[in-house]
Amino acid sequence: MTTSIQPALVRVDGLQVHFPIRRGLLRRQVGAVRAVDGVSFRIDRGRTLGLVGESGCGKTTVGRSILRLIEPTAGRVEVAGRDVTAVKAAELRALRRRMQIVFQDPYGSLNPRMTVRSILEEGLLIHRLGDAADRLRRMQAALDRTGMPAAALDRYPHEFSGGQRQRIAIARALVLEPEFVALDEPISALDVSIQAQVLNLLVELRDRLGLTYLFISHDLAAVEYVADEVAVMYLGRIVEQAAAGELRRAPLHPYTVALFSAVPTVDPRRRRRRVLLPGDVPSPARPPGGCRFHPRCPLAEQACRELDPPATQIDRHVVHCHVAARLLAESGGDARRAAERLAAAVAAADGGGVG
Repeated sequence: MTTSIQPALVRVDGLQVHFPIRRGLLRRQVGAVRAVDGVSFRIDRGRTLGLVGESGCGKTTVGRSILRLIEPTAGRVEVAGRDVTAVKAAELRALRRRMQIVFQDPYGSLNPRMTVRSILEEGLLIHRLGDAADRLRRMQAALDRTGMPAAALDRYPHEFSGGQRQRIAIARALVLEPEFVALDEPISALDVSIQAQVLNLLVELRDRLGLTYLFISHDLAAVEYVADEVAVMYLGRIVEQAAAGELRRAPLHPYTVALFSAVPTVDPRRRRRRVLLPGDVPSPARPPGGCRFHPRCPLAEQACRELDPPATQIDRHVVHCHVAARLLAESGGDARRAAERLAAAVAAADGGGVG
């Protein structure tokens, strides 16, 4: 993938999304679920950022809050230079032409009582784009780009397979000619035989139309194929971010090492020792102090339990980990060498791993 020199289309700075916990007859707030707790990143125009992590880490909430489908609690989100969190309803509606989303479940996100024509035309009518003939041309073009025939316009979602429904969902996002598309687990509900087709379609559309993606997934192999950069989330925060190839070659956070160890491979020469993390993900309503990963980390030190790890950066590779920072310092800033030492330490400390 080529390196972009375009300015950032999407900027997220200190994004927080907290859901209140209310109890009692008066429904008083007694706490908050910190689904997203201080996330920052940028996506350059025409590029793809992959956002990965376990279920419940907050990655879907990040995607939806960028479009203000969920209202952020704090932080700033800019799309094409406009502060999404500050605009009024009328301005937000106009801005949403430039940013769209594709949801995880293609059947659940398409109204079963509406024809494909009505589903695709809805956004065009809301934004008052073109007359009937122009709207039809736009809808046919969107279907054609996703590999669906124009005859699909007069059929209902239940008449299509899962992969075809997801293509229709992608066409719905494209019909408004957006610049930015959030892809929320776009292949996880599809058959394995169809997933590669949809991934190839997304890459082709990005390159042909100059789209910018936020690709949200728990599938590291899919993310590595689609994304230029990858950000790893854990319990509401980004713990590591780097170029996709660099992250695979030199993961610097123990959590990232554990995620990559779970990626299956058919090449016996590339098999990794599986890292089995102890315990469960802590509740986002009561996140642990210090490094949020320390209760499950095989390398946790005293500083990890007491201090929130600052960002350590080598070029565009950023990691939030006390152990990684120490290993990088001892390795003279050599990320590959530090990653090798980290992986060896994780393997030595993990007594429950499997070959």
